[in-house]
Amino acid sequence: MLVFREIPEKAEVPVALTIGNFDGVHLGHQAVLARLVEKAKSLGIPACVMTFEPHPREFFDPANAPARLTDMREKLSLFASLNIDRVHLCRFDAKFAKMDASEFEYKIHSAMGAKWVLIGDDFHYGAKRAGNFASMGEAGKRFGFEVEAMHSVKLDEHRISSTLVREAVRAGNFALAKRLLGRNYSIVGRVVHGDKLGKTLGYPTANIRLKHNKPPLSGIHVVEVHGIKKEPVRGAASLGVRPTVVRGGNPVLEVHLIDFEGEIYGARLRVDFLFKLRDEEKFPDLETLKARIGRDVQDARRYFEN
Repeated sequence: MLVFREIPEKAEVPVALTIGNFDGVHLGHQAVLARLVEKAKSLGIPACVMTFEPHPREFFDPANAPARLTDMREKLSLFASLNIDRVHLCRFDAKFAKMDASEFEYKIHSAMGAKWVLIGDDFHYGAKRAGNFASMGEAGKRFGFEVEAMHSVKLDEHRISSTLVREAVRAGNFALAKRLLGRNYSIVGRVVHGDKLGKTLGYPTANIRLKHNKPPLSGIHVVEVHGIKKEPVRGAASLGVRPTVVRGGNPVLEVHLIDFEGEIYGARLRVDFLFKLRDEEKFPDLETLKARIGRDVQDARRYFEN
């Protein structure tokens, strides 16, 4: 899969194109991408995705932007697994935000080389969201590309969306999240050095670097960790601001790996969330915290035993 960090001045090859943020790459997104690949193969041209960094809502209103379900590296990995040929990762900045709908339409034709465009029937684009499916269809007639609408994919009469996945994850409903995503909800990151407090308390942890300070969930969870051995390693994970030991800290993901010993600093791991044990708490002292961690680890063991 080829990844480009901008929209080119002029298209290299004609493509079948879809456009969106694709946060989480859930089953609705997967249906879009499957249709894109199908059409691209029938036309004999690459399947191409245009996506944005940062998310437009992070640009316009960072304080109230939704938590990300996937970072960009994981999203690109998921695109590759779904047989996407090309991705144009467009920087969403002030200049991009001011681009009017007609200029965007022209770029789809001249810079992207689109011969076929798949967008949602509720898709909007251009400054002040002036463009929509109808206007893209008119642009297609002018420039010679076909436009197709992708309708919503539903689960139990609910439209599958990134918002619905976030709500399920935040509530600890990982069974529903798995149904919406087609896989376990996970966080991917590299193991970095921490303050070694877990080791001091007798429960060493792998500290997973978070790319964003606004994860979609918090609390103590049962997890499986991929990327250490051939089979997943069982664990108990804490994701939160550690109120017992830090005041006003940023969120940290710490995973105690059950029955595992070894140095894994620098390893890139995937942490699958399976079950929520409890919310994060502030304890009066480290001894109380240590005792509670011990119970959490035992609860995680029992989860796997059952």
